[in-house]
Amino acid sequence: MQTSIFLAKLMGPVMIIMAAAILFNRDHFKKAIEEGMNSPISLLIAGLLTLVTGLAIVNTHNIWTSDWRVIITVLGWLSIVGGIIRIAMPTLVKEMGEKAVKSWYQYHILPAALFGLLGLILAYQGYLA
Repeated sequence: MQTSIFLAKLMGPVMIIMAAAILFNRDHFKKAIEEGMNSPISLLIAGLLTLVTGLAIVNTHNIWTSDWRVIITVLGWLSIVGGIIRIAMPTLVKEMGEKAVKSWYQYHILPAALFGLLGLILAYQGYLA
């Protein structure tokens, strides 16, 4: 449980801040995504960081329960998959990114809000529960 609380304290605030930043600085994040997709080294570094982060989470917290802790595990596995895809299939990532950028102003709110909600749940569990 200590590992779960530590990771919730770490991940929750970061997710809240990122969600708020995306919602309040949508032009900045759209531009960052566009530039990142057009830089092979950026995709590689993003993939490596995402993969390492996911592996660190899963290796310390591969807990499949029916409570809030499963959020951490699922996010860890999603990070592993996301890292592998960025490293192994950069062309696919670029194509998906281009589609996301085209619909950015219509669809960025829902994913950011979901990310923020998960961050609030983790922060609550880590700091207040």
